[in-house]
Amino acid sequence: MFWKQFLTPARSVTAEEGRNLVATTPVEELTILDVRQPREYTRAHLPGAKLIPLPELVDRLDELDPARPVLVY
Repeated sequence: MFWKQFLTPARSVTAEEGRNLVATTPVEELTILDVRQPREYTRAHLPGAKLIPLPELVDRLDELDPARPVLVY
C-alpha cells in the first residue's frame, strides 16, 4: 500500500457529473467502485462496477489500479 494515496484529496462530484464521467470515459480507463454491502450490490448496481464493501476497502486497495480514476458510490 502506498501512503501517499491517503494524502491525495478526493473530489466529490454531483450525480450529473458522475453520469457524464461514466458516459465519456472508456470503461478500461475508469474504475467504478461500489462500496455498499453485497446484498445491495445484488439488488442493483452500475454496469461494470466493482464491489468492495466499505469495511473491506483498506484491506483490498491493491485491487484498484492507482493509475485509473475511481468513481466511488
